[in-house]
Amino acid sequence: MSTSTATSPLLGRPGAVEGEGPDAGVAAHYGDPAREQRLLAEGLAAVDLSHRGVVTVSGPDRLSWLHSMTTQHLLGLGPRQSRESLVLSPKGHVEHALHLVDDGSTTWVTVEPGTAPALVTWLESMRFMLRVEVADVTAEWAVLGEPVGAESVEGEALAWVDPWPSLVGDTAAYGPVDGHPGIGRVWRELVVPRQSLEAALGDRPLAGTWAAEALRVAAWRPRLGFETDHRTIAHEVDWLRTAVHLHKGCYRGQETIARVHNLGRPPRRVVFLHLDGSGHVLPDAGAPVVRDGREVGRLTSVARHFEDGPVALAVIKRSVPEDADLLAGGVSAAQTVVVRG
Repeated sequence: MSTSTATSPLLGRPGAVEGEGPDAGVAAHYGDPAREQRLLAEGLAAVDLSHRGVVTVSGPDRLSWLHSMTTQHLLGLGPRQSRESLVLSPKGHVEHALHLVDDGSTTWVTVEPGTAPALVTWLESMRFMLRVEVADVTAEWAVLGEPVGAESVEGEALAWVDPWPSLVGDTAAYGPVDGHPGIGRVWRELVVPRQSLEAALGDRPLAGTWAAEALRVAAWRPRLGFETDHRTIAHEVDWLRTAVHLHKGCYRGQETIARVHNLGRPPRRVVFLHLDGSGHVLPDAGAPVVRDGREVGRLTSVARHFEDGPVALAVIKRSVPEDADLLAGGVSAAQTVVVRG
């Protein structure tokens, strides 16, 4: 996945330390990551996500067009209603994760840093004779994350509300339903003019991406480019629950979605790990996960949670037992299992 090239004006705040890799261009933290995480968990802080891409799709055919090409049911989406949808390869591998909200005349889409140009190029190639216009407006519009679960109302900034971990529409879960660790987490992305980023923040304290990522990991929430690679299918990271409608008709990659769902046997699964925190250094994302001397997967996201300590997500072979002892990057790792509903 490409990295971000935009630099946020909020990096000028006291104590700001810039993130790396996909999260370059915004602050990883502002000097006190644990405190920032507590404030975010309490609903008091906001997160600068202005490195995310912003794409608009306008025109009377926009929703039916996006509906026909992506995994989620988008017909009849009302003003200020949110959806999550995926763009798949012809073989069903996840290529883009779309956070969509419509304002009544334009569908606004936020995407992972650096991925907007590729998405726009693909969308343009699929326009044909339809009444749609596609634009990458990342240079003019920015994203601000906040721990709020409500759709925006008239007079507020447009907001995409994260549905995780609810089951959205006609879909299925490949992880727990009752007792899911993500229940209770609320999150949305405000789309604001880039020059108004400071004003949209107001007098709220800022939390960095480290804080937001720790809460995401604790909620078992997949992220494109982190829990995914070039061969990921949505079932492996439990993405069907929020982003895939199982009976909406054909779209690119739909055969893989249906076939694997009907067989019920994706080759890999995402797991949540508690890492041994006795050492000073945690393993990096991408480090191997090993069982009995054999590599069975890879760490995908690693974080320090303000209550749970070192935690991680990993994608491992489906055949690995849920009670297996694992090593992640040489560190002892215990799987956390919630009984599936």
